[in-house]
Amino acid sequence: MTPTVTGFMNSFNNRLEEPVRAHLKNVYACLTMTSISASAGAFLDIYTDWFKAGFISNIGALGLIFMLMYTPDNGKNIKQRLAYLLGFGFLSGMGIGPLLQYAIMLNPAIVTTALAGTCLIFVSFTIASMLADRGRWLFLGGTLMTLLTTIAALSLANIFFRSQLLYQTHLYLGLALMCGFILYDTQAIIEKRRAGNKDFVGHSLDLFLDFIGVMRRLVIILTQKEEQDRRRKRD
Repeated sequence: MTPTVTGFMNSFNNRLEEPVRAHLKNVYACLTMTSISASAGAFLDIYTDWFKAGFISNIGALGLIFMLMYTPDNGKNIKQRLAYLLGFGFLSGMGIGPLLQYAIMLNPAIVTTALAGTCLIFVSFTIASMLADRGRWLFLGGTLMTLLTTIAALSLANIFFRSQLLYQTHLYLGLALMCGFILYDTQAIIEKRRAGNKDFVGHSLDLFLDFIGVMRRLVIILTQKEEQDRRRKRD
């Protein structure tokens, strides 16, 4: 390994005790499985005509997330809760399918660029959170909830005003919010495990919501840029 990787691993091992490291491995393995499930859902929505749930996929995803939240982890129902999570990921992928399909029609590179950007953002903020002083980013909780409320209010207001400025503000504030949640959720998961919480399925849900939130917004931003470039070329 290079000195940089070795240094990171040493810092990682020094800051996080073995039970926490083992828990994080389970969390990120579960997150990977959910992301694969979401990819399968998006693929089916984009490339098949016989399997399109449309708005129903969003309702189904909402139902599954409530089922997961209201099925407490008891150490014996991991498979059941994991099935809820993977189903939620699958339907979430279907829900984002129409957006991805439109982006692919404009320029297929949009999706790959957005995915690469999402992975880079997620990994960068995750590492920053893991290597930060203990509890450093937990203070963000109140700020993030205030920002979330503000974004919800902007979204509601824009139903009536139809303002492009409000929409863009909502979009970029949402991206900043998701980045903040990556920092916060990562440290919150670590502290919950230290307190005895071993619910890696529920913890991976938090990170999946952050991941897909960043991905969705990057796709929209890159799609807007492509549309603007095409308009300039026509003019």
